[in-house]
Amino acid sequence: MTVVRVCARPLPASTFIAGGADAVRRPEHLAPAARPVVDALSDLPGVPARTVNAVRLNGGVQAASGLLLAAGKPPRLSAAVLACTLLPVTWAGHRFREAEDEGERTQQRIHFLKNLSMPGGLLMAAPADEDGHHLLP
Repeated sequence: MTVVRVCARPLPASTFIAGGADAVRRPEHLAPAARPVVDALSDLPGVPARTVNAVRLNGGVQAASGLLLAAGKPPRLSAAVLACTLLPVTWAGHRFREAEDEGERTQQRIHFLKNLSMPGGLLMAAPADEDGHHLLP
């Protein structure tokens, strides 16, 4: 494994550790944006009925997976889990097309695009498996 990959893993992980811990501690400030997504997914198994619990669950998964990725324990799995947690977060939190204020729309579009780029960075930071296969070819 290259030195670059070892150094690269903690960088995206830090965002998930901090954001996930904040979501666990204070889910109320994220719950209004998350409510439409939680309502849409509430019929799926494992999705909590209460929005604050869904926000806490996603935050806990992000914080734990971020810590694992930063520590390099199992980096492929933790990177993949983190990439998956971005789907509901991006869908719920960065609805730039619905923003009426141009400045807010611009900020939400920036965050939306940042969230789209994060899975690529996460998957590139994950090392190859024992057979030399990467998550991304």
